Amino acid sequence: METIQSDRIREACGVFGVFDTEGGDAAHSIYMGLCALQHRGQESCGIAVCDTGGPKGNICCHTGMGLVNEVFREEDIKKLSGNLGVGHVRYSTTGAPTLQNAQPLVLNYIKGTLALAHNGNLVNAQKLRHTLELSGALFHTDTDSEVIAHCIARERLRTKTVEEAVLNTAQKIRGAYALVIASPKKLTAIRDPLGIKPLCLGRRGNTYVIASEDCALRSAGADFLRDIRPGEMVTVTEDGIRSNTALCQEKHAHCIFEYIYFARLDSTLDGINIYDARIRAGAALAKSAPAQADLVCGVPDSGIPAAKGYAEASGIPFGLAFYKNSYVGRTFIKPTQEERVSSVHLKLSVLTSVVKGKRLVLVDDSIVRGTTISHLIRMLKEAGALSVHVRISSPPFLYPCYFGTDVPSNRQLIASSHTAEEIREMTGADSLSYMRIQDLQSMAGDLPLCRACFDGNYPLEIKKTERRR
Repeated sequence: METIQSDRIREACGVFGVFDTEGGDAAHSIYMGLCALQHRGQESCGIAVCDTGGPKGNICCHTGMGLVNEVFREEDIKKLSGNLGVGHVRYSTTGAPTLQNAQPLVLNYIKGTLALAHNGNLVNAQKLRHTLELSGALFHTDTDSEVIAHCIARERLRTKTVEEAVLNTAQKIRGAYALVIASPKKLTAIRDPLGIKPLCLGRRGNTYVIASEDCALRSAGADFLRDIRPGEMVTVTEDGIRSNTALCQEKHAHCIFEYIYFARLDSTLDGINIYDARIRAGAALAKSAPAQADLVCGVPDSGIPAAKGYAEASGIPFGLAFYKNSYVGRTFIKPTQEERVSSVHLKLSVLTSVVKGKRLVLVDDSIVRGTTISHLIRMLKEAGALSVHVRISSPPFLYPCYFGTDVPSNRQLIASSHTAEEIREMTGADSLSYMRIQDLQSMAGDLPLCRACFDGNYPLEIKKTERRR
């Protein structure tokens, strides 16, 4: 975890699947796709492949801790021979950040082998784990993903096809999930019925590609076909694509934070372009929280599009207040406050000639604990900024998330125990305003949203026994 990101919300992971129906190599395409999804997880990654024309059940897998280009060398990719496979990048929201918990998970069972990559969290994982353990399942990780894999394997014993086993499992699990599953002859993908986690389908000639975001499709040379519908299961075989919509429902709840922060700027999720959504967020913020200022700037990188939207709507010039050092590499959380502050300075430096003598509007996507924004305000004022008016392109975080977003418990959310004025005083801002919760819809149009971390209205019931935080 990067120090500059210690006050940031984190996404669970990204998933990617490839089936070349003409027998071409899948591993290189998966590698390219995972590189494009790196923003969704930096702790670990992995690729699992099989050859549909080779020995049944022979799945090769390589996983490691770190970034994709750190884990995979050219010789590693060459060893992963097969035309069907799945890949994964991980940031842990359940399960420790260890190699043992890296995905894809490869599970051998009586009827065969499968490799599974999962994005999301289940709210009934502990109950399912207990049931599976009573029936003899042996767990090697503490992840929700292994619970899903064991459920599929158990269902496979009494079904004719992998798709049936996946569908039966999906009827038992509760929560958020985007799954891609490689079995010896099929690539199967399924999205949770609420559509909390994104998943889309693409094609490159006779190769079908499934990914968390469409930016990853393009990185693998594939064209976007469509988003996989909430609740839909898609199966790819040598004969083409099949769709099962048995679990589709009218009620949807797409994660608002995909549009605020998680997704890449060049992605479009469920018909909503991410860059445009963040521009609209900044514009809405400018209307509800104006400021007397000379310059609007954003916190790199996530705050910059909203800052541009704020500037366009307010008529205040947009500028860059920080230089981001992209060559530092990953800077892990330091044990002392002094070292944490030093790491922020290592990542970002102020463009003094830009901010000196200026009244600034500083736009960021969120405040979780308040630590990073305090350092940045101090840096700007030390560089000569006359005032710093902080504008946040999301409402205050008040409630934890149970669906695969690393929103900590209420005790760690600064807004749950402090007013905006108290946070302003604590951070040193001259003024502080959040996006109004009623303006969130301006980002996503008519798309139904999950915004439970802001208003506490969860799209499905969370029992006390399921609240793991």
